[in-house]
Amino acid sequence: MKMRDQAQGTGPQPSGQANTTGTANNIKEMGAQNIPAARESNIHCLTIIGQIEGHMVLPPQNKTTKYEHVIPQLAAIEESSEIDGLLLILNTVGGDVEAGLAIAEMISTMSKPSVSLVLGGGHSIGVPLSVCTDYTFIASTATMTIHPIRMSGLVVGGPQTYEYFNKMQQRISSFITNHSSITTERWNELLYRTGELANEVGTVLIGQEAVSNGLIHEVGGIRNAMEKLRELIRLRKGESE
Repeated sequence: MKMRDQAQGTGPQPSGQANTTGTANNIKEMGAQNIPAARESNIHCLTIIGQIEGHMVLPPQNKTTKYEHVIPQLAAIEESSEIDGLLLILNTVGGDVEAGLAIAEMISTMSKPSVSLVLGGGHSIGVPLSVCTDYTFIASTATMTIHPIRMSGLVVGGPQTYEYFNKMQQRISSFITNHSSITTERWNELLYRTGELANEVGTVLIGQEAVSNGLIHEVGGIRNAMEKLRELIRLRKGESE
C-alpha cells in the first residue's frame, strides 16, 4: 500500500507543494484560482464591474456591483491598520447615479492613498468613479462614454423634473472637474457633442484620448498602477514619520 501511494503521488507532501497542487486542481476543475493573499500585502483591491446597483434591485442575470456592499467595505479599509492603500479596478457600464456618486465621494475622502485602473470601460457614472482616486490609469484599449444623465418612462411635472436633472448633472460635472485636469468648458463640450453617439448626445474616449482630455493621468496597466500606489504609500509613510 505504501509503494502504491508513492507511485501515485498520494503520500504525504510538503505543505507548499500541497497548496500548489490544490491551486492547480482548482484552476483545472473549477476555473477558480483560490490563491490566498500574500501576508506581506498591504494593498486592498476593489473591483467595480458590470452595472452599479443602487436603490432598485436589478434582474439576477445582470452582472452588478452593489453599493450597499461596497460602502461598508470602504469604511473597513479606512479603519484597518493593516491596509495602506486602495487599488480600484473598473470595468463598468454605469448604473445608478446616486449610488455611483456616493461610492466616488467616499473613495475621494479616504485618508489612504488610492489608484484607479480602467479596464474595458468606465462609462457613464463610471467616469466619476474613475477619477475619484489620487492617481488614475486607463488601459490603451479601454473606453469611457460621456453623456448627460437620462431617464425613461413617464415624466410628471416637466419643468420640475428638468430642474432636478439639471442639478444632478451639475453635481456630477463638478465632481469630475474637481478630481481631474479637464476644464469645465471641455467637459461640457464632450458632454453635449452631437453626431458621435446614435440617437444620443455625448462622446466616447478611448485610452490615450481620455488622457489627452485631462480625465485620466496616464495610459497603463496593472503593473503601472501597483508601482504608483506603492510610491504613494511610501510618500505617505515618509510624511507621517
